[in-house]
Amino acid sequence: MYFKKLAATAIFTLLAPAAWADAAITITNAKSFETAPSAMVGGGFLDITNTGTEDDRLIAIIADFPRVELHTTEFTDGIARMMHVDGIPIPAGATVQLAPGGFHVMFMGLQGDPLEDGETIPATLVFEKSGEVEITFDVVKRDMQTSN
Repeated sequence: MYFKKLAATAIFTLLAPAAWADAAITITNAKSFETAPSAMVGGGFLDITNTGTEDDRLIAIIADFPRVELHTTEFTDGIARMMHVDGIPIPAGATVQLAPGGFHVMFMGLQGDPLEDGETIPATLVFEKSGEVEITFDVVKRDMQTSN
């Protein structure tokens, strides 16, 4: 299901210059935490900076999973619930962090194929104005002290 690091890096390197040539969107810190073998979902986290003068919106993400959605975390009576969102605003001149406990990507339907440390996940972010941006999530071990 996942490309090995070398293949994904090669694809990313070939696509990135074309995708980002005129874009006002910059992506940094794209990562996903390794999951347990029985996990059915994994999360994706990243920082999105809009260096342009117009607001934009992340409206979709495409990756090789049965389903990929944008989510936010809502807390009610101390209980966290993951809620699907149709888009994430990216204001002009701002950085929006997709992080645990807030906005994030949900990779759904792992079906016994866990995310493993060292793997990469090629994906395409779809923005309302900036169009498609190719990125790669690095799968890393979860460090409970610094999980953001």
